[in-house]
Amino acid sequence: MKKKIIDLLKELGPGKISPTAYDSAWVARLDHIDRELSNRALEWLTEHQHPDGSWGAATPFYYHDRVISTLAAMIALTHRGRRARDRQQIEKGLMALEQITSGATKGLMADPNGATAGFEMIVPTLLAEAEELGIIKRQGDKILGRLSKQRQAKLAILKNKKIDRSMTAAFSAEMAGTDAQSMLDLNNIQEQDGSISHSPSATAYYLAKVCPDNSAALAYLRKAIAHDGGTPMALPFEVCERAWVLWNISLVNSLDTETTELCEPHLEKLLSSWKPLRGVGFTRDHSVMDGDDTSLTFDVLSHFGQKVDFETLLQFEEEDHFRCYPLEISYSISTNVHFLGAFRQAGLKPQHPIVQKAIQYLYKTRTSDAFWFDKWHASPYYTTAHTIIVCSNYYNDLIFNSIDWIINNQNKDGSWGFYTSPTAEETAYALQALSTWKNSGGKVDRKILLKGWNWLKEHSEPPYPYLWIAKSLNYSEWIIKAEILSASALVEETLG
Repeated sequence: MKKKIIDLLKELGPGKISPTAYDSAWVARLDHIDRELSNRALEWLTEHQHPDGSWGAATPFYYHDRVISTLAAMIALTHRGRRARDRQQIEKGLMALEQITSGATKGLMADPNGATAGFEMIVPTLLAEAEELGIIKRQGDKILGRLSKQRQAKLAILKNKKIDRSMTAAFSAEMAGTDAQSMLDLNNIQEQDGSISHSPSATAYYLAKVCPDNSAALAYLRKAIAHDGGTPMALPFEVCERAWVLWNISLVNSLDTETTELCEPHLEKLLSSWKPLRGVGFTRDHSVMDGDDTSLTFDVLSHFGQKVDFETLLQFEEEDHFRCYPLEISYSISTNVHFLGAFRQAGLKPQHPIVQKAIQYLYKTRTSDAFWFDKWHASPYYTTAHTIIVCSNYYNDLIFNSIDWIINNQNKDGSWGFYTSPTAEETAYALQALSTWKNSGGKVDRKILLKGWNWLKEHSEPPYPYLWIAKSLNYSEWIIKAEILSASALVEETLG
């Protein structure tokens, strides 16, 4: 494990974010601006249609992800499709869309974590375009059609505001469609690298629909697209990746001098990204700071002996929770877990009022008094494991039922997985949580850890399932590798 952790720290760089059908579909539309760029994205898109005709993450089947990805892909293919193969894929896509939209009421309610980011704002604009192209029938009062009314209501709230790079709405700028572009502050919406909020899909929309001669935006997309034409949900993403990788590694108790020295350059980059009384965003130059990256970065820097101002954490405090972004409607439970971890690192006692605020919020949002879902991750093992790790020997009362829930849901082969198939990522979360609990004096049968570890060793290589939630599902290879290595090292320590 030591060698693999060292190799990861040496390789850790700009990012290994998975490509998404949603972002690739937006880039595929740009044939009138950069045909070669568009063709590469289109080719990737045609290679990643599922057998049922839809697009999106293969596993898990997350309804919101399939809806938005399939709509975006179908629009791109309808605009661009010229070959017989394209027409065949369009026909399959039409069948998939019909099936998706006919079951929308049941399907959208089935996703336990709720909508992907910006779903109710973006999908109505895609639906309107798909209706105009004749791809789907008019939705009217069907559930997808009713989303248009929600969008109009939210646009009314924003009507006196201009969306610039300092607003979270910029990340989903494509929500403006063709009818609300006047809300975009075109003089102040681009980031330093030419992107719109470091989002390839938002930037491609900006080029396609708003400012087609913007060379800086085009230059950004040329850097963002992979050689095979796949495009990630965000780029760069290095602050988030470094923070999560180092947090997972920090859980290992037996780090030697060589390993900690390799952490130093990554810690320096995180420290240089920290803005006092503001925090950090998912990348260094992102205009919007968020509570999730800020709290976890504080935790990591503090763990490794770096000093940053505690007052920055308080900028994200709300009446009964800690927020991720300003003006957010749905709150992130995992963000509150990470604030709890930051408070623990800062030396606050469990009885401190702001610690209790996070704890009481976690009590209130728990499912079946045992586990947690979160808007940033499709699996409850993510948030539940992080809660156990943070609360072990700090606030045990919150996590007793959660530990039992994880133990009772281990598969016969030793793995864990919330959806139809077990995954290395979720198995790693379970092993991290149970090892941390056992190392803090809790009771966990050694056989449970050993069985899980043996399964993980045989299933640890990529590609990984798309379990992280943004506008569509995605994952970072760096982060998942760090989780797997951390879990393996913890079990190794625990079992001796």
